[in-house]
Amino acid sequence: MSAASPRSVVLPLAVGLFAAGVLAVLAVFGSYAAGLADLPLWLNLATLLAPAGLVVGVVGAVLRTRRG
Repeated sequence: MSAASPRSVVLPLAVGLFAAGVLAVLAVFGSYAAGLADLPLWLNLATLLAPAGLVVGVVGAVLRTRRG
């Protein structure tokens, strides 16, 4: 029997970052649609979590396939 590989924390982290970023993007679009133009800086910066999650996921997948 082969030993089970330990679960990687990278994939859930990447999915969580991406989901938080998408929610922030939806909040920004919803705010603009509601007529709000002066949004807080943290909300605008939170939209950067989506591409960060994508990068973390791709890098994690590449490193995982190179290891095993």
